[in-house]
Amino acid sequence: MEGLNHIWLIGIQQILDPQTLVFSLIGASILLILVVVIRPSITVSREGKILVFLAFFILPIIAAGIGASEHMASAEQTQFCLSCHIMEPYGRSLYVDDPSYIPAAHFQNHRIPPDQACYTCHTDYAMFGTARAKLEGLHHVYVDWFGTPMNPIRLYHPFKNQVCLHCHAGARSFESPAHMAMMDDLKSNTISCTTSGCHDTFHNVDKLNQLKFWKPLE
Repeated sequence: MEGLNHIWLIGIQQILDPQTLVFSLIGASILLILVVVIRPSITVSREGKILVFLAFFILPIIAAGIGASEHMASAEQTQFCLSCHIMEPYGRSLYVDDPSYIPAAHFQNHRIPPDQACYTCHTDYAMFGTARAKLEGLHHVYVDWFGTPMNPIRLYHPFKNQVCLHCHAGARSFESPAHMAMMDDLKSNTISCTTSGCHDTFHNVDKLNQLKFWKPLE
């Protein structure tokens, strides 16, 4: 009995899987559209009009909504960002065996979730940012398909201190006299955490071949 319940549970999980659900909705919509095309006379009745509304509007909208939500969730994953060939060196830089490399130190010591490493520090980038950031993200897609991507990649705008302060402000290790003395300037971005000479070593992908790398234990 327990084994049967487990099989039922797996089946329900597969049905409720977002990707399966999206394809099921698209399939249902296509079938209903074919019914309408083959027998257009059904649209005369009230039930037929409801069928057309479901096939052409409701099911596609639900499928698009679920698909977009699932895509946004998957786009927060580190593996999603590194699935682009041009991002491979940036993923490799997370394993640099040097504590002065800010992304590597955060990634290796789990100061940020390893499976959301990129998203955690770039929450205002591309699809996750403002309307302007979304347009810049679309420009990335266009250049990747039809042009030549910049190499090395550069941010469109300076890195905001608020991304760092979101986690570090209030932390005991951060509340040093040096940080407290410049806190107002840090909050207003008058002084940058990343270009002030304090924390200015990042991915440095052009120097990776000169560095040692950390290898996680299996």
